[in-house]
Amino acid sequence: MNVDGKQMRPIWFDKDTETVRVIDQRFLPHQFIIKDLTHVDEVIHAIQEMVVRGAPLIGATGAAGVYVILVQENNQGMDDTWFSRECGRLKNARPTATNLRWGVNRVQAKVLEQTSHESRIQAALTESLAIMEEEADNCRQIGVHGLTLIQEIAARKPGQPVNILTHCNAGWLACIEYGTATAPIYTAHDAGIPVHVWVDETRPLNQGARLTAWELGKHGIPHTVITDNAGGHLMQHDQVDLVIVGTDRTTRAGDVANKIGTYLKALAARDNDIPFYVALPVSTFDWEITDGIRDIPIEERNPDEIRYVQGWHDDAIIRVQITPEDCPAANHAFDVTPARLVTGFITERGMCDASENAIKKMYPDQFKTD
Repeated sequence: MNVDGKQMRPIWFDKDTETVRVIDQRFLPHQFIIKDLTHVDEVIHAIQEMVVRGAPLIGATGAAGVYVILVQENNQGMDDTWFSRECGRLKNARPTATNLRWGVNRVQAKVLEQTSHESRIQAALTESLAIMEEEADNCRQIGVHGLTLIQEIAARKPGQPVNILTHCNAGWLACIEYGTATAPIYTAHDAGIPVHVWVDETRPLNQGARLTAWELGKHGIPHTVITDNAGGHLMQHDQVDLVIVGTDRTTRAGDVANKIGTYLKALAARDNDIPFYVALPVSTFDWEITDGIRDIPIEERNPDEIRYVQGWHDDAIIRVQITPEDCPAANHAFDVTPARLVTGFITERGMCDASENAIKKMYPDQFKTD
């Protein structure tokens, strides 16, 4: 995507230095910092500490991490036991987004087909770059398919903006290019359809207020940051036409794990007869499970993310405490929205209902034959 006239992605391979590079999203929107990943421990740290975040980007970073394993200073790339153990550490960096395991497994399998260290390095690089391009194209297709939803609403209210509410950041920063939830928004805006986005702040790390607002602003899309609890009020007063969110893991039956607070938006949307769509590529489906509430692991992060808030003051990023000293806090990073509350999915193959039968028709190649 375009950042101040320059084409950028949140992860890329620098050919000059033969290094994997990422945008350090912890410092946005106030500072733009690029970080090199030269050791698997740095890749794991980047995933765990949310230098990179968002399911497709986590998957692509995991895939690139397999390449990093093979070129890092202490590599033992022809020792399959060591290599598999390092890949295992990488896959366990974060538990909820299924893309991480998917990306690592895909590159790891290609590597193990090779018979020399040099060919393993090349296979890892080629496959991880292929994943990045595929995910970018998947998101572009999500935008194409999701555009019809916005066009239909725009036709019912000519001359007025289509008001779309989203949660967390499911933009290009999370997805290589275009984003998942934001892809239809970008596509509609670029097609000349007036849109306005209600941006949930997304506590505790404020990915909406920090990242989605930054993205939309750079692209010139009208938007307004709101508190996480304001969405229901706006829906009651006919100020939301459509809700589109992303997802970190979705079951084959349509249950959706996404940033904490998504479930409450789905409930409010259902109560106010507002369509609630989830945008995702094939890599975010978990084809092995059906019960998201029972079977999707929900990450619990450091309580200090709740106790403290980060902001910009006197030309510096500062961190301040907002709770009483030593106040207990529980930091559940995700929740699960049951399929019954999801109007439909926007995927790279088209749109479908949130049901196992509909998903199977969309992805027959992913369902194992009994």
